[in-house]
Amino acid sequence: MKKLAFLAAAVLLTLTGCAKSKVVINGKADLNGKKIGVQAGTTGELFVQEEVEGAVISSFKSGIDAALDLKNGAIDCVVLDELPAEEIVKRNPSLKIIRDPYFAENKEEYAIAVKKGSSSLLAKINETINNMKKNGEYEALVNAFMPADGNIVIPASEATSGDKVILGTNAAFPPFEYVEGKNIVGFDITMGEKIAKNAGMKLEVMDMAFDSLIPALQAGTIDFIAAGMSVTEERKKNVDFSVPYFASEQVIIVRK
Repeated sequence: MKKLAFLAAAVLLTLTGCAKSKVVINGKADLNGKKIGVQAGTTGELFVQEEVEGAVISSFKSGIDAALDLKNGAIDCVVLDELPAEEIVKRNPSLKIIRDPYFAENKEEYAIAVKKGSSSLLAKINETINNMKKNGEYEALVNAFMPADGNIVIPASEATSGDKVILGTNAAFPPFEYVEGKNIVGFDITMGEKIAKNAGMKLEVMDMAFDSLIPALQAGTIDFIAAGMSVTEERKKNVDFSVPYFASEQVIIVRK
């Protein structure tokens, strides 16, 4: 009996020793050495690469894909832009958001990107954004896609006509661009319709991986990018940016 009790205790000790220790992340300082999911090509990915020591980085095509691996325990957290993160957590009650003052103090500005030298199109984009902010359309768009009660009301699509202009986006970044039924909708898409209408052109939306957008723009596959893209010095070497239209910050998604 003593021998059996000893063996049972030894097995229990072994199992206990093999159990994973709980991962605790309360902010930026706790990210070092963790398994972190990011969306490929984003400033969240760049932040982890440059600022987090010993991180094991997993890059995904979308924040949603990263969140699935987080739920399954394959990674410890996800670093992502604030509003898409909020949408992910809203749909996944087992996850929660951690905020850090560092991110709040280093907000990023979203802008629309065009191919270097596309001055005429850029002028129309800037004109549209500035007019929307003056005439109340911008505020209405914010209220539609970022309402205080969380109930998004997608505005009716605006008819556009004329020569084709192609908006490149990554439709996995709600509320800025995402798929609803069979349609790509979102804050950026509605704004793209207004830009095309102001320019007297017919809008076409092309969905692709986020890290393919700038190469597609340079190759002439698309005419402008509206994809919640943050303005960075590195990106400014490859594209021209419009006036900023939104400020955001990074957050950390963890399991509850």
